Amino acid sequence: MDVRRLDLLRELAERGSVTAVAEATGRTPSAVSQQLKVLEREAGAPLTERSGRGIVLTSAGHALARSAADVAIALARADAVWDEFRNDPSGEVTLLTFPTIGATMLPAVLTELQQVPGLVVRATDFDPELAEFAELTADYDIVLAHTMPGVLPWGGRGLRVVPLLTEPLDIGLPATHRLAGRSHLTASDLVEETWLGVPPGFPFERILHAIEQQGGRRVEIAQRFSDMRIVEAFIQAGFGVAFVPRYTSGTLPPELVLKPLRGVPSARQIVALVRPDVAERLAVRTVLDVLVAKAAELGAGGAGAGA
Repeated sequence: MDVRRLDLLRELAERGSVTAVAEATGRTPSAVSQQLKVLEREAGAPLTERSGRGIVLTSAGHALARSAADVAIALARADAVWDEFRNDPSGEVTLLTFPTIGATMLPAVLTELQQVPGLVVRATDFDPELAEFAELTADYDIVLAHTMPGVLPWGGRGLRVVPLLTEPLDIGLPATHRLAGRSHLTASDLVEETWLGVPPGFPFERILHAIEQQGGRRVEIAQRFSDMRIVEAFIQAGFGVAFVPRYTSGTLPPELVLKPLRGVPSARQIVALVRPDVAERLAVRTVLDVLVAKAAELGAGGAGAGA
């Protein structure tokens, strides 16, 4: 069987439609369909079947798609062995980051990687809903994602998950707030406050629900923002309190203070998500090594903050 056709079948299993596969691989939908038909003849069994206006994989198609993933991993591993033999981690690595980690850690990562000859990192930012992070690994070599401890929306996807950082989420207050002098805060301190929330489906919302449960009432959410810079500006202006990441918020203005939350687990896990075949590439492993090292430095440097 042709490896390139196997890869198209794998893409169909992950992306769900011929149109999406065509867009991702730079082909027309008819060209993708033709290649899948050729693969079906080579396999000697139906690999797809009609479903509404599109097609879905048969049980044989799913089995062969899993085998296609194994083939891709083996080929990538062979390339990586040769790159290691030549000591050549060159190539392009695409990386997707969410804004806070991109602003605080990524510049240092890319600065160090500039010392690696021939290695080019193309980075962009996006902060999707929690469940969407895994899907983005089809389009980017490395996806930086965050979630709550114990919540693994990418479980069962076969992705390589590289832990980077466990980051406390503190409560951001105006420096003139009545609670700004406290050493720490509890749910009972916060249920009567006006909150600046996140869009529905974002990880921080789970902690707010836990505060409501412990405090015995619903909180008032005045505004919802995903951009932490906007959140910090609204905190300073006195529009409410909010969760603020301890390590990745950068240098905070004196008008804003952070207080740790006690009695409610308040942290997020930051990880790198990589498809298993992509994770074999020496260039990708080189980038991941630097991400892990810089995340450790970021955590060690901010460990005293908010205490």
